[in-house]
Amino acid sequence: MSDTTRNAVLRLESLRKSYNVGKPNELEVLHGIDMRIHPGEFTALVGPSGSGKSTLLNLLGLLDQPTSGELYVLGQPTQTMDDEALTAMRSSHIGFVFQFHHLIPAFNVLENVLMPKMITAGRPTAEMREQALELLDQVGLLKFVDRKPGDLSGGQQQRVAIARALMSRPALLLADEPTGNLDTQTAAGVFELFREFNLRYNCAVLIVTHDPRLSETCDRTITLVDGRIASDTTARQK
Repeated sequence: MSDTTRNAVLRLESLRKSYNVGKPNELEVLHGIDMRIHPGEFTALVGPSGSGKSTLLNLLGLLDQPTSGELYVLGQPTQTMDDEALTAMRSSHIGFVFQFHHLIPAFNVLENVLMPKMITAGRPTAEMREQALELLDQVGLLKFVDRKPGDLSGGQQQRVAIARALMSRPALLLADEPTGNLDTQTAAGVFELFREFNLRYNCAVLIVTHDPRLSETCDRTITLVDGRIASDTTARQK
């Protein structure tokens, strides 16, 4: 095994995903995906609606299991992991940012950012709180720690979601249309945050986006068409 393969944050080998397996209406959505994502890579995943982007993202985030093939996270095969092991892997190494922020309305900003740690460790420690406050400072929301999500703008809520995703210092940050509901200026600011944390922590970032202005600024663009990778280009090739 080469060093490049060994050091991949994500490695997909012949990954397939079907629905209604064994039934007359069985449908294969992903048709043998091979892919590598390495530390520090800043990648856009693009493609038309129905191309399988959301299905692939759910597999990469260990939210769903492939029908066949193998998905390695930090070199560890995940196909045979039980739910507990998958949850531990997801909590420790993968951060998520969605188009809809999924913040908890009853909790304040600080509590929402602390949520991943509270789920795994229970009551947050002083060190965890300090880390959360540092992240909120970095996303420009330190003065809003006691606010509820409903008191924030869409862009501010997305910044809270980014801080929450980074609480575990993930090796991989997955973002599904993270700027889809934001105006152009706010979207640009959120996108810059992804880039800043990508550089600061050397975490791999994979962003699903329909916005060509965003994908063109990524270091790498993977295009998915009809459940297959149609192209995989780096900035040098664009």
